[in-house]
Amino acid sequence: MATFLKQGKTDQEKLEADTKVQEAVNGIIKDVEERGDQAVRELSEKFDKWSPESFRLSEEEIENAIAGLPDQVIEDIKFAQEQIQNFAQHQRDSIQDIEVETRPGVFLGHKNIPVNRVGCYIPGGRYPMVASSHMSILTAKVAGVDRVIACTPPSNGEIPAATVAAMHMAGADEIYLLGGVQAMTAMAIGTETIDPVDMIVGPGNAFVAEAKRQLYGRVGIDLLAGPTETLVIADETADVEMIATDLLGQAEHGPTSPGALITTSRNLADSLEEEIARQLKNLSTAEIAEQAWRDNGSIILVDNIDEAVKEADKLAYEHVEILTEDPNYFLENMTNFGALFLGPETNVAYGDKVIGTNHTLPTKEAARYTGGLWVGKFLKNCTYQRVTEEASVEIGKYAERLCDLEGFMGHKEQASLRVRRYEKKESNAVR
Repeated sequence: MATFLKQGKTDQEKLEADTKVQEAVNGIIKDVEERGDQAVRELSEKFDKWSPESFRLSEEEIENAIAGLPDQVIEDIKFAQEQIQNFAQHQRDSIQDIEVETRPGVFLGHKNIPVNRVGCYIPGGRYPMVASSHMSILTAKVAGVDRVIACTPPSNGEIPAATVAAMHMAGADEIYLLGGVQAMTAMAIGTETIDPVDMIVGPGNAFVAEAKRQLYGRVGIDLLAGPTETLVIADETADVEMIATDLLGQAEHGPTSPGALITTSRNLADSLEEEIARQLKNLSTAEIAEQAWRDNGSIILVDNIDEAVKEADKLAYEHVEILTEDPNYFLENMTNFGALFLGPETNVAYGDKVIGTNHTLPTKEAARYTGGLWVGKFLKNCTYQRVTEEASVEIGKYAERLCDLEGFMGHKEQASLRVRRYEKKESNAVR
């Protein structure tokens, strides 16, 4: 039986916080809808102290930002983008168009068609999320998206040079220095100076995630990515230093980021709090990480590995690190997770920044029904059909009876018209 030795905020507390965010976001979206660029400018000035002549960066501004960066930064961005592009290309190559003859004269197929226009949000705020440029812009381009625009907020009133460099190198067609809900809304519904897109993607804070939720339907979205979640599953072969390091390493994302340990080891469960306290003394982001762990951390003691799988699937966390004797057991048996990190040699930071898998992943139990952002999210799987006259007669007779069964007489007549026409042609041909 699972025993919770520590537990984060209750569902009711989370609901109250979510309600306040929903109301604020709804007001901002309405404001941008009604007043367009003027609202965007006022909101940018209010939240980011940023009101340039144009939010879109010019080629000269982009070139200057890149020119001012050290060569090593450019090389590191290139390396990361090579890894993300390589894996994304393998994913794209695995998605094939098909056409099959399911019965004589009946040809069915599907085509994977890229979305035409995508807007990518690259978070800024507390941290410049350079890696999000690779994960969204570059992945969309690998998928074949024609027009990719991207928004990121200013950094203390300045252009975040490394982020802009990554956005440009990833293939963004337009770059806007604009953040928050106003950026998501401007991309989704358009303004006088920003043409609307068909889909918005990318991670962000609670307000950005809520904006995506409220804008969904007018545009497509990748998924609802909330605060970063990290679960470590460990047995007696793991060490507490690594567990604490990896939980705190993700807790620094923000004070609402949940972290959890599921373990079969009572010793690990009992010693984790002390180790976290020790490491917080030397962590430069301790103020954020400490609050995140205090308010949202969980320690769950289980009897065996099978119970660990069961509890992990209940949590359905975004990131799941496996520090057990047989990590592959979880790959074979777990069903609800955003991304798995198998064994002590890897960790969530690799996935977040450089290794090649995408870091935009499901949170808030969304891993029960979706995976993360990948090239397939930017593709529309569209079916088509083609039949011969002879096959149309055969299929038509079945369709007539099935439409009659449901009372759809107009549907039935579509089938009947073809049965009469093509059956007559067959009859004439025989004569």
